[in-house]
Amino acid sequence: MKTRGFEVVKEYVDKGINLPVRKTKNSAAYDIEAAEEVILPSFKKGMKPTLIPTGLKAYMQSDEVLLIVPRSSGPKKQGISFPHNVGVIDSDYYNNSDNEGHIFIQCINLKDEDVTIKKGEAVGQAMFQKYLIIDDDNAEGTRIGGFGSTDK
Repeated sequence: MKTRGFEVVKEYVDKGINLPVRKTKNSAAYDIEAAEEVILPSFKKGMKPTLIPTGLKAYMQSDEVLLIVPRSSGPKKQGISFPHNVGVIDSDYYNNSDNEGHIFIQCINLKDEDVTIKKGEAVGQAMFQKYLIIDDDNAEGTRIGGFGSTDK
């Protein structure tokens, strides 16, 4: 039985995607890489974030969540920031019918010029966490899609 981990989505199986790894034995998170080259335009007011494909999906226990957080060096080295600060990947996002659970990282570019993120470049970190629910929780909904679908 699988407990938690990463897999490559079908669309990227033969594209040389690296599964995330922790760099040191005391690292809390797994580095996530870009699955392809992406140009991040310099941010302008009203601009939508750029979605960077990772080519990955994640499986975990039903009482766990995968948090996608920025790398501490992201703004300084790459000029990238997460407009939402933390991405939340629910356990039922895995293998959803819309996109197989493909994880994308939303980024904005803080620099004055466009930034090229190369395939294989680390763009975020992923951390598995247990979560708690309140006493009178009665959530019964079932995921019906992929990215941004919990509002449907």
